[in-house]
Amino acid sequence: MFASISQERAPDQTQALPTDRDPSSIPRGSGDGNWEYPSPQQMYNAAAQGYTDTDITAVESMVAVHNFLNEGAWGEIVSKRGEENAALELRRVEAREGRASPQPTLVRFQGRPKEMTPKAAVLQMLGRVYPSKFESEPPFDRHDWYVSRDVDGEKKEVRYVIDFYSAPPEPTGEPVFYLDVRPAMTPTGAVERLMRWGGDVWWRASGAEVRETAKKNPKN
Repeated sequence: MFASISQERAPDQTQALPTDRDPSSIPRGSGDGNWEYPSPQQMYNAAAQGYTDTDITAVESMVAVHNFLNEGAWGEIVSKRGEENAALELRRVEAREGRASPQPTLVRFQGRPKEMTPKAAVLQMLGRVYPSKFESEPPFDRHDWYVSRDVDGEKKEVRYVIDFYSAPPEPTGEPVFYLDVRPAMTPTGAVERLMRWGGDVWWRASGAEVRETAKKNPKN
């Protein structure tokens, strides 16, 4: 993470920043250890490349928050393994046989802060229509993470989309963040969801549900 960003002091930099990089708990897809987080100096240089006016005294705190959020995102991705019935059955088999599937690894990632995900865009639209229920600030960042993981006994690369949101601070002033982490929607998955939703709506709209109820409770 940020490996290509310079560790050199910026020309207009007013104070020195640490160049040490903390290791993450996220395994590299190459098998070469874990990813490393950017140093404060790299974070400052990256912000400068984006032409943002960064408070140099806040950079070390920015790095701490960045690392904390990425660890949380990875924890969510690892836990996604148990969402599908097939994955749950695989875990039962593994427990019975005393073995475990390989842990997921992060192959690569992409920051896309200026590209809102379709889900985030829909939530923003709903917030304008139903502000009491859906109103929220738009995500302040978006990442796409490409993860190699075991799916039904086969290694596959899965793209995960992460929306980063900020929330009102705690009464103590501590900042609050939350993440929306999910597998990216594929064309096949979108069609399947649409068919399930559309089929259910058609079933009820056609009166079939009423007819089924009438069959189960015939009048005497």
